Amino acid sequence: MKRQSASRNPVIETHNETCSMKKSYSLIDKVYAWSNLTEAFKSVKRNKGASGIDRQSISNFEEELEDNVKRLHLELKTGAYKPTAVRRVEIPKGKGKTRPLGIPTVRDRVVQQAILNVIQPIFEPGFHPSSYGYRPHRSCQHAVAKAQMFLKKYNLRYAVDMDLSKCFDTLNHEQILKSLNRRISDGTLLRLIESFLKSGVMVEGEYKPTEVGSPQGGVISPLLMNIYLDEFDQQMKEQNIRIVRYADDILIFARTKRKAEQYERKAIAILEGLKLKINTEKTHICSIDTGVKYLGFVLKSKYVFIDKERILRIKEKIRKLTPRNSGIRLVEMIRILNPILRGWGNYFRIANCKGLFGRLMEWTRRRLRMKRMREWKGWKAFFRAYRRQGHSTENLKKLSMTRWRNSCSKQIHLALPNSWFDEMKLFNLTKLRTNVLFNYYP
Repeated sequence: MKRQSASRNPVIETHNETCSMKKSYSLIDKVYAWSNLTEAFKSVKRNKGASGIDRQSISNFEEELEDNVKRLHLELKTGAYKPTAVRRVEIPKGKGKTRPLGIPTVRDRVVQQAILNVIQPIFEPGFHPSSYGYRPHRSCQHAVAKAQMFLKKYNLRYAVDMDLSKCFDTLNHEQILKSLNRRISDGTLLRLIESFLKSGVMVEGEYKPTEVGSPQGGVISPLLMNIYLDEFDQQMKEQNIRIVRYADDILIFARTKRKAEQYERKAIAILEGLKLKINTEKTHICSIDTGVKYLGFVLKSKYVFIDKERILRIKEKIRKLTPRNSGIRLVEMIRILNPILRGWGNYFRIANCKGLFGRLMEWTRRRLRMKRMREWKGWKAFFRAYRRQGHSTENLKKLSMTRWRNSCSKQIHLALPNSWFDEMKLFNLTKLRTNVLFNYYP
């Protein structure tokens, strides 16, 4: 079948009370198009993910891909398709807290991705320019860069840090459908999206209906959140209030503290009008002088730092992955550690963090040296490693391979130099270019 482009949608022009808008119709056939479903599966496969309540994995689905796509095509075309409940799991959130995650089945993820392919191009052009969460070619780094620009270049030295309570779980279904209906007039597609919203969750084998919310973990949930919160974005824009939003992480900027307090009251009124809950205990006003925390960064007048909590969190993760008494070999330990270091470093490298990256690598290598020392068990293996680096062992003293303080001794450093870790292909944070926030200015 000839591939159909999900972004080419027929449109009709309608008018609301204030402005002219394009409204799309007859979209369901674009959703169940064979080419769109096939592309949707490829996206689901790239994103990986666990199985839903039917325990069918992505690889299992792919084994009979043609039959599965054909079945989805026919079910969507005839209206027989019914989504299943999502599997509820709890993932760590930090400070001992957890976040509920809803995992749909693979077939439901494919259908949601197919819907996303069709409706995202409809809504994307109209979103607020300072909305960055879950949007194509936009990232956390873009959001941080925009926030820093407002604070410095526009001299908006105060910011309201808005905290929404369980935003995904409190999205009102009626409001979601109302927001969708502003741009989509295809009733079949709207009913299909509604069926996903009301599909329910399975918690420890027990079915629970979902009257509110869109499960965090669903493919289409981030877009629905952006569509939902775009009402807030546009109202703030109409009042000339500068904001930066990444999903439900919102900063509102003001020139003075008094203005910030006024903007905070206006924002709360709008969000409560959208039936969202504001965590008043965590919502607060901050300034560039004391530091504005956002998405793991701390923004100040001259520098952008990494939040201390994020530093402690990565060190704790490294500590757990590099136990000295583990049966895992050092080579395997480095293989597991590399994606953690690479991901964390690439996320935070926009900050002024060159010195921090150096200290973190020194500490990580020291832990790995301690691991190698325990693998040596005794001084003979240590001597062999020392000689392999081209050093004489004639006056070399015997060292205990079990003492932590010896892991930073000169002899151990000569036996296991930094270049040795490069040969072992340990990802080196210090080779990343840091302080590159200006590269992300939108």
